[in-house]
Amino acid sequence: MNLPQVSVSDVADDAVLLDVREQDEWDAGHAPGAVHIPLGDLPARLDELPDTDSGTLAVVCRSGGRSGQAVAWLSQQGFDVANLGGGMKAWEVAGKPLAADAAAPSVK
Repeated sequence: MNLPQVSVSDVADDAVLLDVREQDEWDAGHAPGAVHIPLGDLPARLDELPDTDSGTLAVVCRSGGRSGQAVAWLSQQGFDVANLGGGMKAWEVAGKPLAADAAAPSVK
């Protein structure tokens, strides 16, 4: 299956993203506008997904594997989603803003 993909450079710094990483990864640093729903919780928390009426929702994890799974599944459910290429590693390398919930090491 060919997954919809979006590049870090095509995503605004303040864009709403869906972050499917685990809690400790989220705490270490995330995009400021991200919504956190760990991959395993996604089926039970679909009502918490950001509104995609304004366009495609970028889905992110650390490097792209889990977000790819989420995009494949969410696409089958009819959501307008795309995998953020390179994940949070690419986000950080691109110098995009990070918010952290605790004093924790970076996502590298």
